[in-house]
Amino acid sequence: MSYKVLLLGSGGREHALALKIAQSPELSEFYALPGNPGISKVARCIKGSVNDFELVKSIVKEKTIDMVVVGPEDPLVNGLRDYLLQDKSLENLLFIGPGKDGAALEGSKDFAKEFMTKYNIPTAPYRTFTSDQADSAKEFLKSLRPPYVLKADGLAAGKGVLIINDISEAEKGIDEIFSGKFGSAGDKLVIEQFLSGVELSCFVLTDGKDYLMLPEAKDYKRAHDNDEGLNTGGMGSVSPVPFADSEFLGKVEERIVKPTIAGLRAENIDYRGFIFIGLMNCNGDPYVIEYNVRMGDPETESVMTRIDSDFLEHLAAAASGTISTQKIKISSHSAVTVIVVSGGYPEHYAKGYEIKGLDSLEDITLYHAGTSEKEGKVVTSGGRVLAVTANGDSLKECRDVIYSQIDKISFTDSYHRGDIALDMIGWNR
Repeated sequence: MSYKVLLLGSGGREHALALKIAQSPELSEFYALPGNPGISKVARCIKGSVNDFELVKSIVKEKTIDMVVVGPEDPLVNGLRDYLLQDKSLENLLFIGPGKDGAALEGSKDFAKEFMTKYNIPTAPYRTFTSDQADSAKEFLKSLRPPYVLKADGLAAGKGVLIINDISEAEKGIDEIFSGKFGSAGDKLVIEQFLSGVELSCFVLTDGKDYLMLPEAKDYKRAHDNDEGLNTGGMGSVSPVPFADSEFLGKVEERIVKPTIAGLRAENIDYRGFIFIGLMNCNGDPYVIEYNVRMGDPETESVMTRIDSDFLEHLAAAASGTISTQKIKISSHSAVTVIVVSGGYPEHYAKGYEIKGLDSLEDITLYHAGTSEKEGKVVTSGGRVLAVTANGDSLKECRDVIYSQIDKISFTDSYHRGDIALDMIGWNR
């Protein structure tokens, strides 16, 4: 079987997916909307927005696409799958990503928490409030131990979560969210008990009945070394996660993955795609912090390098409902990813700086995250600019390779953390 594939997205996650898909002998033609300069090396990039559903449909029809792979969450939450598959001429289209009903796992924090509670999936105690219930929300705070976790219900570009130690500041946070701090995403507010432990991410590829467990990963969210500074979309990642041994991952599968898939079936949600499960390891027991309905970024940049089987074949099986026929092969090697960002990220930063040294790296996989081409040169176009990934027999070996190479990349005001994976090396096997 050969496939014409359209990949939606333009970041480091999508570049990592693109490189893995491009390795498949079953790939016949490859397109990306809009893609980036790195993706353009393996796919034909088409200008436009992933949220322009008419454009997506026209590309699918014009190029006779067999499979659509969605990178970011917005098109899924907005119902792209439903929009395309309601067209009778596209009823055989293979689509990686849930419909609008399944995408509510990420699109609504309240829906996700209600789903977890209903299907006995371990998560923090919570309550949901609407904007006319601000006083009740503040009263609920008093029943919790600090720090206090406030989550805007809807999508807020990864920024809709506040973790606040002081109750008066948390009360102020409630007022800010209900006053539009995160736009319409904050029309409803989820307040939950803070979970103390170490975070990690698990990834599942499912056809709604069966599933494959992808390699787990841990990301680093704070802007600066020692987990200081503002929260970001992610400054680096590692895989495997040394403290996530077979016993712990067995608990994840039995207590979280299986009931999640069973819950989706019970709700008659035809879910075909990725489930990203953000977890907290609390003294050896896994609790769900959040679901996402796509792969994570920058975790994907580490995870994809550890998959040794035909990823496109796995995707086709997920979309066609035959994933039970698949066996995933995961490398025993480790992977470390470090993100190179624009100075000032995650707040204000400039764009358009020429990037030098892209061809000088050795023993590295380089992913474009926020780049574009201008007058034949690759320039910065986002906060997270590049993802630098190394593989090796240990996290230490990966770290050593990255930090011996990463300074060969240069652009005005470039910055990266210097401590990615350092905290995990003591755990390393």
